[in-house]
Amino acid sequence: MTGAVRRKLIIAAVAVLGVGAAVATTTLASAETPPATGEQVVTESIQVDGVFDGENRRFTGGGALGGGGQEEGQDALFELADGATLTNVILGDPAADGVHCAGSCTLRNVFWENVGEDAATFRGENATVVIEGGSAAGAEDKVFQDNRGAGGSVTIRDFEVSDFGKLYRSCGNCSTQAPRIVTMENITATAPGDTLAGVNANLGDRLTIDGATIVGGEISLCDLFEGNDTGDEPEKIGEGPDGETCVASGVVQR
Repeated sequence: MTGAVRRKLIIAAVAVLGVGAAVATTTLASAETPPATGEQVVTESIQVDGVFDGENRRFTGGGALGGGGQEEGQDALFELADGATLTNVILGDPAADGVHCAGSCTLRNVFWENVGEDAATFRGENATVVIEGGSAAGAEDKVFQDNRGAGGSVTIRDFEVSDFGKLYRSCGNCSTQAPRIVTMENITATAPGDTLAGVNANLGDRLTIDGATIVGGEISLCDLFEGNDTGDEPEKIGEGPDGETCVASGVVQR
């Protein structure tokens, strides 16, 4: 975790990118990783049904989960059943494929010290996902991968990310596609980073960014893709807020 991620940001002036101009006062909560209260090596995915409170223990992959690579199809450290909540957890290095949500889930104060393949992957239909607090660093590609079918939403609020590819990606070539709705509130993104979100303009995706601070370099707010259900690599067709697929307000560059 870099020092840039461990901080409190008080933002007094906010500029709106791509959709006019505004002035507001916003306070972003600190996402400093808490001191680990213990260490646990995970050699087989932990199944969560209900609420799992890690009490700020650090969980790292071992055995088959200890490779630390970027290969697709890895197992997760945590497998969350529909409706489950994961809270007060530190994912160390290696973290395998992080967290898998089979349906609706809540990730509260979860800290990824070095993202493995992905930090978390979302599946299921009519699934509502809430990520509240926490942080992620060291994601070569995606932090949050959204493979959900029809319905539901993803909300990411009071979250910090650094050294990453995409904070969020709506699956561009899943065999089952549907409009995906995502909202980001009070995000702090520290360079290097590629984009906050990749979304599929042709499939009805909608991204709303309400408060984001970009620190230390250029990071795109959104990349627009032409998604498909054939498995082909999706084509990037645009970048930045367009007022329809991607809407942004309360964004400031520091």
